[in-house]
Amino acid sequence: MKSAMTAFAVAAAACTLVAGAAFAEPKTNLLHQWSTGSDAQAIAKLGEMFTAKGGKWEQTSIAGHTANTLAKLRADVIAGNAPPAVQLKGPEIAEWNETGMTADLDELAASEGWEKVVAPELLPVMKPTGKWVAAPMNIHRINWLWASPKVMQAAGVTEMPKTWAEFNAACDKIVASGKICISHSTADWTDSTVFEVVLYGQDIDLYRKAFVQGDVESMRSPGMVKAFEQMRLMTSKYMDPGMVGRDWDSMSALVGKGDAAFHIMGDWTIGLLTAAGFKEGTDYVCAQAPTDWGKPGFILNSDSVVFFKQKDQDYIDGQKLLASLILSADFQTVFNQAKGSIPARLDIDLSKGFNPCQQISQKDLQASIKEGTLVRSMAHNMTIPQKMRGAIMDSITEFVATPDMSAEDGANAMADAAEAQK
Repeated sequence: MKSAMTAFAVAAAACTLVAGAAFAEPKTNLLHQWSTGSDAQAIAKLGEMFTAKGGKWEQTSIAGHTANTLAKLRADVIAGNAPPAVQLKGPEIAEWNETGMTADLDELAASEGWEKVVAPELLPVMKPTGKWVAAPMNIHRINWLWASPKVMQAAGVTEMPKTWAEFNAACDKIVASGKICISHSTADWTDSTVFEVVLYGQDIDLYRKAFVQGDVESMRSPGMVKAFEQMRLMTSKYMDPGMVGRDWDSMSALVGKGDAAFHIMGDWTIGLLTAAGFKEGTDYVCAQAPTDWGKPGFILNSDSVVFFKQKDQDYIDGQKLLASLILSADFQTVFNQAKGSIPARLDIDLSKGFNPCQQISQKDLQASIKEGTLVRSMAHNMTIPQKMRGAIMDSITEFVATPDMSAEDGANAMADAAEAQK
């Protein structure tokens, strides 16, 4: 009898396991900040793809700045409920990895060959201590120069400026013609985007030392003073007073409508211009922002999803499915066509369905890898720790907002602010 009861118990347990397996399904809850526009549409597509593969999709969208997403993440972690997947990037990935709470994606990465196809500059970001803990969704290019061919032609500017001297000469002609040369909206991140493009284009070695390595003394150097001099020229002479109250997402429209000649901003500008009905080649053109060292250059920003350890097997399975989908050619294509960026995978053909500027971006990325000129963006949180980055950005915007501050004072203020955060 005892033997029969034991056999029954074993059989019942087996049936329970089979039933449990039958009802198991990969699950996720992606914490992110893409709540509107093409970003939200792209995330919705990811959810559709996850569901189509048999997964249960949930998302938590936190509108606004990255700081809002980080606050939610910290609250969840403190409550003992770390989310399975979070949109993070740059140093934030490394900082969370140091807690020991991130999941190990090495087995999946090896089986799908991520190492062979992902841009090399992204590898130390996605695997900060040698193990994959995050999946990159895209590559944004920061050092773009967007231009109105109509404004340029009317002012007698015959080609896109390739150096900062050429850029200034073009701006002098455009201002003389009665048009705004640089469309801009002043804020810490927009000011810092323009400034890092200037510094990178003038002195790539100084950019690396100051904005990638966080070397404070290099921020006081003559090269940094020179970058602030160029920035002052641009803010005082080539930008218009309307930049103080302008919405950041309306900057590109001034170029599209022919009210301004140039706009220095990342490639999400493509999405804004497209949504406003402007056509590449007619209403706007794009080119690499000026460099004085004569090689292809690329300042990189990348959105990514980092994964946190889970106890529930359904969430663990969901992490594998989500990471695999993010790095699939299908998602990388759909997401980046909508967002204006290019795939994090270097093996995707952009000849169909991608904007001509995106096609140029991919070619320039590969050329910059070959030339050794690819760098990550400080302004968009891909290099130095957040506290130092914030201090540097505040100092740049203070310089922009203080017309009588000298370039030397601007450089020293930046160095002082950065040093205080060490």
